[in-house]
Amino acid sequence: MATISDVAKHAGLSKTTVSRVINNSPHVAPEKREKVLHAMKELNYSPNPSARRMRGNIMTSIGVIVPRIVNPFFSYLVDSIEKAAYEHGYQVVIFQSDERREKELSFLEMLKTKQVDAMIMTAIENDWEVIESYKQYGLILLCNEYLLNKGVSTVRVDQMNATFIGVKHLIEKGHRKIAYCTGGLFADDGKDKDRNKGFQKAMKEAGLDVNPQWVFVERHSIEDGKKVADQIIKMEDKPTAIFTGSDEVAGGILVELKSNGFKIPNDMAIIGFDDQPLAEIIDPKLTTIRQPISKMGEKCVEIIVSQNQGKGSEIIDCELQNELVIREST
Repeated sequence: MATISDVAKHAGLSKTTVSRVINNSPHVAPEKREKVLHAMKELNYSPNPSARRMRGNIMTSIGVIVPRIVNPFFSYLVDSIEKAAYEHGYQVVIFQSDERREKELSFLEMLKTKQVDAMIMTAIENDWEVIESYKQYGLILLCNEYLLNKGVSTVRVDQMNATFIGVKHLIEKGHRKIAYCTGGLFADDGKDKDRNKGFQKAMKEAGLDVNPQWVFVERHSIEDGKKVADQIIKMEDKPTAIFTGSDEVAGGILVELKSNGFKIPNDMAIIGFDDQPLAEIIDPKLTTIRQPISKMGEKCVEIIVSQNQGKGSEIIDCELQNELVIREST
């Protein structure tokens, strides 16, 4: 029985090109498509995606686990991954963990049953030792998360430096009473640990103390931001600036403070994270940390395709640059 490798060899083309033809991708030159179809006919080759995945002959699908698809950062990241994957003849399956460990594990089980061939994890809920056991069933790649010296390829930005430059900007603006809002916990390990370290580093270098009452944890949404603002409004000793880990949270804070008579940035300076479209349409426009979302998605697919084609199996740690975008909220 002929395989996709036989078709590629007979046509004198790559397996990726053959896969694109099989998946009816429009991004194949007509003459190459004709060669593939001719080779398939001569070899009596009939593609069966499920069987091919079970045999491990070709990778056709990439799973992407996100914590919250309604967060625009993850929506745009998935969009970038899907577009890049499509160009290479791969399909993308999206999974939403809701930050629940059992859901994350149920998705990883799909590697074991060959329902997907590779998994991109944009967040981690379980301990790495648990996740690592699934590497024997398919490629696992981290995007937006990373674990030091854990033997897994990663695409990321320098989260510690991103937070450091954001908080330093507030300090350079004259702020000494700076609040901090994170999507994780304010801890030395775990989610957002690098951002926490960046915040602490900037504060320490400026000789400023971290006020525990001005640290807000596990905040993700616009509604969470509004709740943070309500807490600040009730404080006798209020911060004059706040660094947040999300444009959504920053937007919620900004809207709620404005509705209660605060002037932004005079009464409260606010920095977001990600540079979502929200940052430019809110009033005043939001200062934020821009992440190269499109490049992150493209690089993830590039690594998976390269390793699938046998062009390298080494562990890759790809660090992309971020940027402080200064607007009206600071």
